[in-house]
Amino acid sequence: QVQLVESGGGSVQAGDSLKLSCAASGSTVSSHILGWFRQARTGPREQVAFITHNLITHYAASVKGRFTITRDNAKNTVDLQMNSLKPEDTAVYYCGARREDTNAYNIWGQGTQVTVSS
Repeated sequence: QVQLVESGGGSVQAGDSLKLSCAASGSTVSSHILGWFRQARTGPREQVAFITHNLITHYAASVKGRFTITRDNAKNTVDLQMNSLKPEDTAVYYCGARREDTNAYNIWGQGTQVTVSS
């Protein structure tokens, strides 16, 4: 059974950068789609970015050009480099995984808090 653990959250100022990491254990996720999501205190969970096993990426419009998602299949990890952070990026960030032949993410990490102050 795959487990995901996020790390790298924290409190920063607007304009700063943070890198989130998510490590998978229990089984490989090399063939999974890996995604980063976020949920603000009031609001639904929204997808920030995802990356396929063959490194195709997609970003939400709100983060495109500022965030970069990468994965290392040898290390079973997925990272999210976040630059030019804004207060509206404040949220709990989650990594998720799903098989490419399914539509729903069914493996989730516990989340890591990112707080951006102005």
